[in-house]
Amino acid sequence: MKHHEDFFEDVGNTRIYHQCWLPESNPKAVLMIVHGLGEHSGRYVNVVNHFVPAGFAVYGMDHPGHGKSGGARKYVNRFEDFIDPVKAYFKKIQGWQAGKPIFLVGHSMGGLISTVYLLDHQAGLQGAILSGPSVKIPDNISPITIFIGKMLDALTPKLGLIKTAPEGVSRDQAVVQAYIDDPLVYKGKTTVRLASELLKATQRVRSEARKITLPILILQGGADWIVDPSGAKMLFDAVSSADKQIKIYDGLYHEIYNEPEHPQVLQDVEQWIDAHMK
Repeated sequence: MKHHEDFFEDVGNTRIYHQCWLPESNPKAVLMIVHGLGEHSGRYVNVVNHFVPAGFAVYGMDHPGHGKSGGARKYVNRFEDFIDPVKAYFKKIQGWQAGKPIFLVGHSMGGLISTVYLLDHQAGLQGAILSGPSVKIPDNISPITIFIGKMLDALTPKLGLIKTAPEGVSRDQAVVQAYIDDPLVYKGKTTVRLASELLKATQRVRSEARKITLPILILQGGADWIVDPSGAKMLFDAVSSADKQIKIYDGLYHEIYNEPEHPQVLQDVEQWIDAHMK
């Protein structure tokens, strides 16, 4: 396995870190990882260790404000600040791996980013795999809370609002501890502006998801309490893809690729990808 890392500058002149893991032989396909809130592309070791020996190339970048990339932590001026680097990175991968099928692999907030990306840029992708996609407004957020959030966004956009509970990422305590100890995982609060932009993005997904027509696999931990599991079913029902599949893993927490059952989850993903490379 070969590992490469580098940086590029996005349209906003933010320095974006990216890395890839390549098989020793010519890769048969490419996975492009779009990671979740507060984390980074280096947390997908189980995905890398499963797919690279199987002949796949795995690419991942750190979003602005995440991992080794530049930008204020857990903050963007607009949601497109996430989309623009994904678009630029995809074009780079197309050049590096000309002619190879590329699958988008989005997790959590990365699932939301991937979904919004697909609304406008699905051409060129072979398919998408979305796990624990954060595409639904939580039921406990009232209209008055949303209104207050809009007021705070206008007045104090960088104010910290909410934290992610590490205990919810996995039932494997070693994974939880590694998450807590990882210096590249930002444990601070999500800013008001980012929360507001995420909300707008979920609203766009709800109204426009029918535009998505490429093959899509949606995965969800049934015991996820970081992201509402019903969002996965909502997205599955909303997309227009004739070729779509959803798998709910009963009892699994948010990071299904880091759960004790991850070998079976990754085997399911590999089987789906293999069936969609023809």
